[in-house]
Amino acid sequence: MTKTEDIPVTSSKFEVIKSMEGFVAENLGTLLKPVEESWQPTDFLPDLARNDWAEQVREFRQQARDLPDEVLVVLVGDMITEEALPTYQTWLNRLQGVRDPTGSSDKPWARWSRGWTAEENRHGDLLNKYLYLTGRVNMRSIETTIHHLINNGFNPQTEDDPYLGFVYTSFQEYATKVSHRNVGVLAKRAGEDRLHKICGLIAGDEARHEKAYKLFMSKIFALDPAGAVLAFAKMMRSKIAMPAMLMDDGKTRNLYAKFSLVAQKAGVYTTKDYAEIIAALVHEWQIERMGSLTDAAARAQDYLCGLAARYRKLAERVSFSGSEKFSWIYDREIELVRGV
Repeated sequence: MTKTEDIPVTSSKFEVIKSMEGFVAENLGTLLKPVEESWQPTDFLPDLARNDWAEQVREFRQQARDLPDEVLVVLVGDMITEEALPTYQTWLNRLQGVRDPTGSSDKPWARWSRGWTAEENRHGDLLNKYLYLTGRVNMRSIETTIHHLINNGFNPQTEDDPYLGFVYTSFQEYATKVSHRNVGVLAKRAGEDRLHKICGLIAGDEARHEKAYKLFMSKIFALDPAGAVLAFAKMMRSKIAMPAMLMDDGKTRNLYAKFSLVAQKAGVYTTKDYAEIIAALVHEWQIERMGSLTDAAARAQDYLCGLAARYRKLAERVSFSGSEKFSWIYDREIELVRGV
């Protein structure tokens, strides 16, 4: 019998994606915002062209002074992830049927790819400038980490398969929405209303992009249900590799793992969130209701329907202790104490 992991990229998948061009074109107007109606990073930063720029910067720093170190660390990690965007567009253009053949093609998939990238690009720009102006983080260490991450790249284990790619982006956009939203909650708790608003706007973009990729995948489920469910199961068996997995500051071993522990301890992105995203996608794509599947697809269906419960049980057993230093905050330590 054919294993889920062995399902190859086929010409039929390419044809499915090509057949969706009209569908994508019809939805671009709601999935992407016009540039003229979009927020820009300078809307939320001190205006250095004004005579009172120094006063603005002082007020800006005053408002950010009470952010806890663990919030700074997760914010830095989120910003570094956003700043590696060139790698992500390169990856998206590898997917069969989705590629931008010229770099400025008017084809619907190409317009989506560039529009998505352009909207995402603002996130790293804004968070980078925000952190720089707080004066509370080691920007050279952060810049070194960004340099390493783009140099190292990332492998989401989607090969050049568009089905796997859209499962991955559906999950990943949901996850980044959760992370930015929760950082915003922590910022508000620390009295930093500006960062709360910034994170809310970024989370709003991520929610719209999540909606887009889930919509694309829903269409694939309608056109090729067996192929779609097999791809969903294959992606989840591989586990979702986060885009910043290969971050490196040149000093710290297993930097991403340590950042992830802080995010989990702070409640920004946890194993429970991972489980809830799986459950939400299974519900969104109505996996439990699918019928008339091949044997392999039916097995994949059973696997997916029980997966969220497995991760919820795992989340109940997560514990950690000790502390970690981060060069991003001048080697200050973050306590990582949490029992089961």
